[in-house]
Amino acid sequence: TMKALVVKAKNQTELKFLADLLKKLGIESTQMEIEEVEDQVMSILMKKADRTKKVSRETIMKKLKAS
Repeated sequence: TMKALVVKAKNQTELKFLADLLKKLGIESTQMEIEEVEDQVMSILMKKADRTKKVSRETIMKKLKAS
């Protein structure tokens, strides 16, 4: 199975170095903003969520009011 590696560069210079290195090694890479990475992770978590349980509107409203 194919896997991905997420690397967070300290600055633009380091990002460029890593991108160039991966290109020279023949490894495909894509640059993403941190918000895009967060969106991807949230999507994965939502797909794995248990959707069989039902929660009443009243319970949800109580939780929202407690926040």
